[in-house]
Amino acid sequence: MSDYLIVVGLIFAVMIGGIAVDRLYARFARRNPELGPFRKNDGGCGCCAAKEACDDRTSCGA
Repeated sequence: MSDYLIVVGLIFAVMIGGIAVDRLYARFARRNPELGPFRKNDGGCGCCAAKEACDDRTSCGA
């Protein structure tokens, strides 16, 4: 019975921890919009390591 309670407690702790991390990330994303996955693309390349090799007409990976 104690194993069952420990497992239930661990699952609950992991769930609460996940919610906390999600809220921390949301707060960080609101404070730093330039660092998130939805930052602006300036029209050129910038999504790969070969930034000098890309021009405005091609996309990275193409």
